[in-house]
Amino acid sequence: MKTRPWLLAGLLLACGAPAWAGGMESLEAFVKSAKSGRADFTQTVTAPPRDGQAGRVKTSSGTFEFQRPGRFKFDYKKPFAQSIVADGKTLWLYDADLNQVTQRAQAQALGSTPAALIAAAPDLRALQADFALEAGPERDGLQWVKATPKNKDGQLQNVQVGFQGDALAALEILDSFGQRSVLKFSKVEVNPALPAATFDFKVPTGADVVKQ
Repeated sequence: MKTRPWLLAGLLLACGAPAWAGGMESLEAFVKSAKSGRADFTQTVTAPPRDGQAGRVKTSSGTFEFQRPGRFKFDYKKPFAQSIVADGKTLWLYDADLNQVTQRAQAQALGSTPAALIAAAPDLRALQADFALEAGPERDGLQWVKATPKNKDGQLQNVQVGFQGDALAALEILDSFGQRSVLKFSKVEVNPALPAATFDFKVPTGADVVKQ
């Protein structure tokens, strides 16, 4: 069973103890200063245990680009070609294997998702309108912020964002079904000059289009 891109999109975003303030400072600096970005990523999805058996683990990888406000692209390269593209108005989800495109109004699709945390929100105040933010202890050499959606009706339970300094390093996503997704970023570039066409999406010839 493949991990469909809309699993991330549908999920794909109060300060804690003073000693842990670094995560909040890193998040604020990232949202304020990183107007665009580019990185490679590896995503590991672990399903919750069932019937006494350990949860299944699936790994994928690809590239990620964003430009504030509200434009981003996840390109999955392995093991299957899939794309999530937000052009500022529409969220496009493309599965190359199925040759199927899912089209959604971006304003309705993002909201309290990981994508809002790392790519869509223009500032920290905008994030705090949708998330309760809490700094956490240092772990794995990273500073962390836990973001819990204020809207309890969605699929997202919480997101933890990890920073190395002010650089985005990791996302840990827990959904309401107990599925855990971990994205680790590498080769991170902050404020690269991205071509205007980076976030354009053209429906591939012959693809089925589903509007939601």
